[in-house]
Amino acid sequence: MKDKKIKVNKKSGLSQKFVEDMYTYLLEEKDKLEKELDKFTTPNPHVKDDREAVFPEYGDESDENAREVADYYTNKNIEETLEKKYIDIKKALVRLEDGTYGICKFTGNPIGEARLKARPTSSASVEAKKFLTNEI
Repeated sequence: MKDKKIKVNKKSGLSQKFVEDMYTYLLEEKDKLEKELDKFTTPNPHVKDDREAVFPEYGDESDENAREVADYYTNKNIEETLEKKYIDIKKALVRLEDGTYGICKFTGNPIGEARLKARPTSSASVEAKKFLTNEI
């Protein structure tokens, strides 16, 4: 578990094992995302945790130039999606380390194990999310 002491907030109702399992899972996902992002991005030296898609170079022919542009925009979209997941995972890891994992940031109530299994990075309960998205 990478030498981190994971704190379980009693209010969350989560077991130590569940929290430790989520921590391990999130660390693995973070590593996978870093490796995937490393394939086609470089770190942005001006913004922490930001990456930039690398513009591919296939040649000087018009069809190669068109493919470069198409691949760049595809990679840019993938970069943004993976970056968001990466940031969500890092935030969840911080909550695991500081003992606030499993507690809704809006209500202070437990999030629930089923929601966390479905979306381990969640920081809001289903009820709060429904309220915020006007589903209630």
